[in-house]
Amino acid sequence: MESAAPTAVIVAIDGPSGTGKSSTSKAVAAKLGLRYLDTGAQYRAITWWMITNGIDTDDPHAIAVAAGKPAIVSGTDPAAPTITVDGLDAAGPIRTQEVTSKVSAVSAVPEVRTLITELQRGIAAEADGGIVVEGRDIGTTVLPDADVKIFLTASPEARAARRNGELRGKEASDLAATQEALVKRDAADSGRKTSPLAKADDAVEVDTTELTLDQVIECVVTLVEEKRAGGK
Repeated sequence: MESAAPTAVIVAIDGPSGTGKSSTSKAVAAKLGLRYLDTGAQYRAITWWMITNGIDTDDPHAIAVAAGKPAIVSGTDPAAPTITVDGLDAAGPIRTQEVTSKVSAVSAVPEVRTLITELQRGIAAEADGGIVVEGRDIGTTVLPDADVKIFLTASPEARAARRNGELRGKEASDLAATQEALVKRDAADSGRKTSPLAKADDAVEVDTTELTLDQVIECVVTLVEEKRAGGK
């Protein structure tokens, strides 16, 4: 007798930068045969489009007017996630320091959040077998009915060290400056009126400061497998 197919599951992984969200989410999705979506990349993509098209990223009205113009498409294979803007590969350009410095302002505009949120919900709804969605407002706003909600945290020092390790060449800054930038972005993302960075009431908080990546992945995989098996 064939075993039943695993129960489809939607996993929301939220938290600030440098907590290991992307690495954890991709690995969990790969291990469990789920799709994967980096929602932060979508906000970076629309920010990059605004910059390259001469939209004033300090003008919320200008951003709102232009928000519906770019066509953003996200590939959800955890082994090779992709993102394109108007058919162009944007995976590299969206990771520049210029985009990083402007993404909070762009993503705070309600019209941008509405459009991207609907895009994210559509992708999650169409994911056969389930999906791991990572971001800042997934468990609270985008997918409040997600089967499993995880909120990753870490000390500012640990997060800055990890983020510094991700940067390359001229993008790499000193640790203190990186930490200051992370704290500033935390404040912007947590303080915005529309869908702020926040831990959902029913999310499991995992402090990754003293954990290896493998330990974090194992923790999340266990939580998802318990849910699939009918555990609470």
